[in-house]
Amino acid sequence: MLQETFCGNINFMAKYKPVSLKKVKTCSIRKRKSKVSLAAVASIPAKGETFRTFLDSLPDVLAAKNFKAAVAAVVKARQKNRPVVIGMGAHPIKVGLSPLIIDLMKKGVITAIATNGACIVHDFELSYIGHTSEDVGKELCKGTFGMAGETGTYLNKAINSGLNKGFGIGQSVGEMIYRSSFRFKNRSIFANACELGIPATVHVAIGTDIIHMHPEADGMAIGEGSFRDFKLFTAVVSDLEGGVYINLGSAVIMPEVFLKALTIARNLGNKVENITTVNMDFIQHYRPAENVLRRPTMNKGTCYALTGHHEIMFPLLAAAITEEIG
Repeated sequence: MLQETFCGNINFMAKYKPVSLKKVKTCSIRKRKSKVSLAAVASIPAKGETFRTFLDSLPDVLAAKNFKAAVAAVVKARQKNRPVVIGMGAHPIKVGLSPLIIDLMKKGVITAIATNGACIVHDFELSYIGHTSEDVGKELCKGTFGMAGETGTYLNKAINSGLNKGFGIGQSVGEMIYRSSFRFKNRSIFANACELGIPATVHVAIGTDIIHMHPEADGMAIGEGSFRDFKLFTAVVSDLEGGVYINLGSAVIMPEVFLKALTIARNLGNKVENITTVNMDFIQHYRPAENVLRRPTMNKGTCYALTGHHEIMFPLLAAAITEEIG
């Protein structure tokens, strides 16, 4: 038998009675505003159709709508000769996106590259020997993780010698690979940036990259080289008005670097307000959501979060941009 619940003198079971719906007011759907119409729904794909037809068949809602808007922002920026900058972690290189990034650089779509320190490791190894990304767990158990001699020697020597030329890390590594006889150097993002005259900067946290464990590592050179790159990247960000910044697979380093560079740019009186920022990752992390998307565009500008695996989403983005620019 159910017991009535009392609190002081109130009997809650007796206080509340089911409401009657007889007097509820309704309105006509013809007068109601709706978010989705048949004009926005997807089209059924046909075998052998073109990529353009596929793009047009996407529903014009939520993520698909944002995807189309991000593509349009990139195309518009380049049509108006405004920058399109990629800030990236190493994962996009590890999942095979270098050819697409290089292609967009050659087509004049990407005008600057900024990366974390791990990017030069995988970029170098692909250009040097054609493969990268070791089995970390297995090698760690043997104490050999990150100990590839060629990787540590070539990259640290490039950074050290580049310092004497006044280079940052990005230019130092790019020039080294570009002037090398490496079999796959045409696959290097940094070598292509060097050849094309595109700013390529590297933003390092000391101790996060395998080359910091090697005897050739020079903390002064690494720190100074990365600091030079930060100042160069800040100059790139200072010119971002009307442009697009895409954060591709960096959850911490590049969102933090971008926020600081943007602060300096605005502090020095540069107008960097009407910008489009995009975050592409398979998880929308806190720092990219705040430091790339919300905070930089809170007064003016537009931002888009494109969620999905890099090896699927970025090829789609690159293909869509190529389709639009012709």
